[in-house]
Amino acid sequence: MNMQEIENKRIAVLLSGGVDSSVVVYEFASLGLHPDCFYINIGPEESEQWDCTAEEDLEMATAVAHKYGCRLEVIDCHREYWDQVTRYTMDKVRAGYTPNPDVMCNRLIKFGAFDEKRGHDYDLIATGHYAQTETDEEGRKWLVTSPDPVKDQTDFLAQIYDWQLKKALFPIGHYVKDEVRQIAEREHLVNAHRKDSQGICFLGKINYNDYIRRYLGEQPGDVIELETGRRIGEHRGLWFHTIGQRKGMGFSGGPWFVVKKDVAQNILYVSHGYDPETAYKQDFPIHDMHWLTQAVALRDITFKIRHTPGYLPATLEPTGEGAFVVHAKDKIHGVAPGQFCVIYDAHHHRCLGSAEITV
Repeated sequence: MNMQEIENKRIAVLLSGGVDSSVVVYEFASLGLHPDCFYINIGPEESEQWDCTAEEDLEMATAVAHKYGCRLEVIDCHREYWDQVTRYTMDKVRAGYTPNPDVMCNRLIKFGAFDEKRGHDYDLIATGHYAQTETDEEGRKWLVTSPDPVKDQTDFLAQIYDWQLKKALFPIGHYVKDEVRQIAEREHLVNAHRKDSQGICFLGKINYNDYIRRYLGEQPGDVIELETGRRIGEHRGLWFHTIGQRKGMGFSGGPWFVVKKDVAQNILYVSHGYDPETAYKQDFPIHDMHWLTQAVALRDITFKIRHTPGYLPATLEPTGEGAFVVHAKDKIHGVAPGQFCVIYDAHHHRCLGSAEITV
């Protein structure tokens, strides 16, 4: 973040109550700026059932805004979240896919519903994401990875629209997490030692399976060993499992790996042994390619299919309108339909976009 980038700009900061967005406010204050801060409320109506941390989050956000002389406004996006992100999530898991609510929350809520309600009054929307941007010679803005490989969040931003990227500002994206903690400690921020949030978006301690159970309930069915056809147990619902899953199966004689779902017959197929061949794929199709800045005709790329520090080399073969086949250099464990395959350049510097896995 430099002064030229933000000079004479109206800036909104999305303040979550966590240490990252709090250090964002400090970064502005260190430049003599006091941007308007916004806390987005998306907590469920029956918060007592969910052990929601929203009240504590808001207290932290209020304290940080007050410390730096910034105005804080609470924006209620509860209905938008549950109508849009939850509907997307439940539609996907009901169909046997593996969705990513956090990815869609950025597009639909943080840079979507918020912009409709208040963000449209501002030139830039600053968040605590570990990501960066750069502008090329032709004035196009690109999403760029953070130097912290563990915390980099470009994969969670890979579905935002180009107009949202143009407004996005990531003031701590050039730091690694330890540096952000050190700043928070030095500045005596109230949440300097607060643990990073886990779970879905802003939903605090919500367990993902409880989240799904709330809306889809349970639908028991057979668990079958793929190689032998032997029934080894019963699942409570295909939507509680994802391709490549090993933990939390609860069947004897393991480890077992989820390798296939038959949605029509409500059968979960598993394979026995350690990292069975059936759990790996090297070539897989993707569709509905979403380019962040513009379509890029690259053959050699790197990619991610889950939030991990590593980037996997591959080639990208176009097969139709917005459709490609990813040819990974090595076989990949746990490729699941519905996951986002996030595409980067060969040096995993620019995040170019993402598409949904279709197999």
